[in-house]
Amino acid sequence: MSEPLILVPGLLCDERLFAPQLPALASRTTVRLAETRLDDSLGGMAERLLADAPERFALCGLSMGGYVCFEVLRRAPTRVTRLALLDTQARADTPEATRRREDLMALAERGEFTGVAPRLLPLFLHPDHLERLRPTVTSMAAAVGKDAFLRQQRAIMARPDSRPLLSSIGCPTLVLCGRQDQLTPPALHEEMAAAIPDATLVVLPHCGHLAPLERPEAVTAQLLAWLEAREGMPGAG
Repeated sequence: MSEPLILVPGLLCDERLFAPQLPALASRTTVRLAETRLDDSLGGMAERLLADAPERFALCGLSMGGYVCFEVLRRAPTRVTRLALLDTQARADTPEATRRREDLMALAERGEFTGVAPRLLPLFLHPDHLERLRPTVTSMAAAVGKDAFLRQQRAIMARPDSRPLLSSIGCPTLVLCGRQDQLTPPALHEEMAAAIPDATLVVLPHCGHLAPLERPEAVTAQLLAWLEAREGMPGAG
């Protein structure tokens, strides 16, 4: 594959989300990180990505990053050569999820942003990975900061239902998640993979919502296989 790869991190995440994969990915192609901290809409994030991107590129997003990927596909489907959707979903926010976001936003706006990450950690990570990855996730959240967190949450809550888009995705697509992902469980990934014509579904055991950090070697292997898949070949799962 010669096209550059653009990685789109999730809520409260930065380049460290994909740090375990970067050496291997960079050995295969040019890797860029999308900017997701400056806009309060997914459309704004997608437009910023497209303005900075080459004409053709591979696209990989986790969680909120997956929502951005869908917005990119709405605007410029022919520019995306391959797609990886990690620990994400195609559905709009549920009322329960929106209420949880609003509670966390209220906490941040009261001046207690440092309390946001501890509340999210049990939802982000498999219990067995919690202590090992707590410093990384907490540090990423602090680096993203309160203002960007509020913008990201507003963008996520306003996202549309992307399920009608799925059948039109015409590039090799990897759909991957942790089996114990509490925020976007495997059933949501099965739904996406069944609707995307050229999709490979991978569910990683012993893994929560932040698969690149929790199961780094397995995610790296899957991304490398995805980069090597020829366009037009059907998915394997």
